[in-house]
Amino acid sequence: MVSLSSLDGGLIASCQPVPDGPMDTTSTIVAMALAAQAGGARGLRIEGVANVAAVTAACDLPVVGIVKRDLDAFPIRITPFLQDVRDLAAAGAQIIAVDATQRERPVSVPELLAEIRRCGRYAMADLSTQAEAQEAKALGFDILGTTLSGYTGGPVPQEPDLALVAQCRRLGGFVVAEGRYNSVDAAVRAIEAGASAVCVGSALTRLEHVTHWFAAAIARAGTQERPVLAFDIGGTKTAAALVRGGAVLERREVPTLPRIGTPQWFDRVAALAGDWHGRYAQAGIAATGLFEGDMWSALNTGTLDIPAGTPLRAELEARLGCPVAALNDAQAAAWGEYAWGAGRGCDMAFVTASSGVGGGVVLGGRLLQGARGLAGSLGQWRGLGTGPRLEERASGFAVAGAALAAGRGGDSRSVFAAAQAGEAWATQIVEETARHLAGALVDLQLILDPQHIVLGGGIGLLPLFRERIDAALEAVPERLRPSLRTAALGADAGLIGMADHARRTALR
Repeated sequence: MVSLSSLDGGLIASCQPVPDGPMDTTSTIVAMALAAQAGGARGLRIEGVANVAAVTAACDLPVVGIVKRDLDAFPIRITPFLQDVRDLAAAGAQIIAVDATQRERPVSVPELLAEIRRCGRYAMADLSTQAEAQEAKALGFDILGTTLSGYTGGPVPQEPDLALVAQCRRLGGFVVAEGRYNSVDAAVRAIEAGASAVCVGSALTRLEHVTHWFAAAIARAGTQERPVLAFDIGGTKTAAALVRGGAVLERREVPTLPRIGTPQWFDRVAALAGDWHGRYAQAGIAATGLFEGDMWSALNTGTLDIPAGTPLRAELEARLGCPVAALNDAQAAAWGEYAWGAGRGCDMAFVTASSGVGGGVVLGGRLLQGARGLAGSLGQWRGLGTGPRLEERASGFAVAGAALAAGRGGDSRSVFAAAQAGEAWATQIVEETARHLAGALVDLQLILDPQHIVLGGGIGLLPLFRERIDAALEAVPERLRPSLRTAALGADAGLIGMADHARRTALR
């Protein structure tokens, strides 16, 4: 049997045409395999017993064999039955891949693995999460594949899951990066993330998909330069802007309107862009609070008291007459800094300290939103689970509250002005607030270990506050200290990030 070392550092071409398409014939699949071999592929991924038999007879490359089935009672599709394993082995597949996700199935993963072993073949686990990778590694699979990341529920991401590649690499053994590797750059980044080999499918062998990518891009060329309409709804102000790329072309701002969720409120938000009608093709809303599906609600009613289940996206979509995407405002700002700002192109966490405290995380080119849309919500962090939230200790509202408790009036702006003037009471409040946030930044570094943490927000961008944070971090051992960067997009990070996210959503 072929050694896995022959695949190390190489390309595996997935010769799987669109099912029932004009290229879905065994002779075409064999021709694809021979062409891939001529181009330098080290291995092939082939679906279907008859196709595997024909390819192995015609081609010298090792074959990863699979059988796909649409099962009424189970969500898995890849090699679900023991007979599939036996048939693939008899057809000549040197490697047999199975769905090893933690989902309901007709045959258990250990049974499938045992059957592959009885057939004397290498076993590949098609996975979607780190937990599944750990389980597959413990069971003894020869190959860990990221094949199913993004395909086991919810919207399919646009980018490949490089973070899962890196997690599999840390487990050791042979790792195949697979799933949405549609460019040379993505494949290179997979190897840099620790992949032993990269499996590429649609970009090589699904002519319909590649044709659509080009055709759609050309069709969009006439409208792609049109700006995106973006809204940023915060606790104190609401902004609307026309955004192109990383630039805000036009911007307007009003205090956040009262009576949230009423028809009149939706009308007034949409009216901010009334005279821009016809200049944009899609829109996005970055808003404080929580998005669960299409419903918007409050994370902290003290920041903005949003009625539970407010259909923000749908209401504005009806009024604007175009597709509308929506994100938490801090997550949108995180994406803005990743796509166009201080965290461009790297694993990063974004923290905004303003009226409240929020955050977002981008790992492996993906904005993390989490199962309930809470990913990056640093302001809700309570340390050991007791006491006040971070937002109550390290935000503009917290600064103003501390001043009131000290017998001083005013808002956070006046407190910072007093600290800048050297007033001891104000300096003490600013330093204590900075210590709270600095401690949370260290914890965030320990949990996620991003390359950089980008700090933004109206308070986070104040030089005096940043100086106090840097001073607090000096006491932290250097190996635990986060690499802190100043947000480059300022108050426009949410608008730019939301516009970019809305544009990418429309392109999918």
